[in-house]
Amino acid sequence: MEPAPASSGKWSDLRTRILSAIVMVAVGAVEIWLGGTAFAALVVVLTGVMVWELAGMTGPEGRPSPVALATLASACLLAALGLRSEIAVLFLVVPSLALWVTERRDRHLAAGYALAIMLAGYGLVELREAGGTAAILWLVAVVVASDVLGYFAGRMIGGPKFWPAVSPKKTWSGTVAGWIGAALVGLCFVVWTGASWALVPQSALVAFAGQMGDIAESWVKRRAGVKDASNLIPGHGGVLDRFDALIGAVVAVTVLGLMEPLAGLFGG
Repeated sequence: MEPAPASSGKWSDLRTRILSAIVMVAVGAVEIWLGGTAFAALVVVLTGVMVWELAGMTGPEGRPSPVALATLASACLLAALGLRSEIAVLFLVVPSLALWVTERRDRHLAAGYALAIMLAGYGLVELREAGGTAAILWLVAVVVASDVLGYFAGRMIGGPKFWPAVSPKKTWSGTVAGWIGAALVGLCFVVWTGASWALVPQSALVAFAGQMGDIAESWVKRRAGVKDASNLIPGHGGVLDRFDALIGAVVAVTVLGLMEPLAGLFGG
């Protein structure tokens, strides 16, 4: 049997990735439309799963159980969402402290990344409630456009690596394509919804933050010596592998929101 063309290897996982993406998009669309408790519940569960993956990658088996840390993370996020006050921040820090005080490799890195996960979970629910459906759809569209265009441009164009020591597969062509795709998403929201023109450059900035979230997770995996955070999502690896960019994007949106209320960007 003749070997398959070398180029086919670049697309070997495309069908599985697309099928998994369809399922995730369907579930996400329903949850975004429902909002409220249903959306918050999904975020709480996903946050716990991501902390479970992080704990599994960075900690010795069984000390402590990643399931216990995941349960703690979900409970703390639920408490923070229930309080909605300055005290909520204290609950968001608890999982990071738990990771930091337990025996594990790169505990400072694990603790910092856990805090980013918790902040993103809290911020995502806040974003849905403060900005409404338009805001959450914009954020998801920015992250997806950046990821998809980066994926295809990186494989079709190739070229110099963006940060080979941390993320060997990420190229400058894919990175820049992601910024362009995100800016186009912002432009579409300006044209179709009457959003502020400031949304165009902010979309590119949020895409860059998402790419940094992707690279941060790649760094954690590289330090841990693993390819994927887990194998929960066929073709995508783990939940962290799929939502790492969203973590960076939500944190960026939260910071930007301190300077300009999100509702103002969407004409609210």
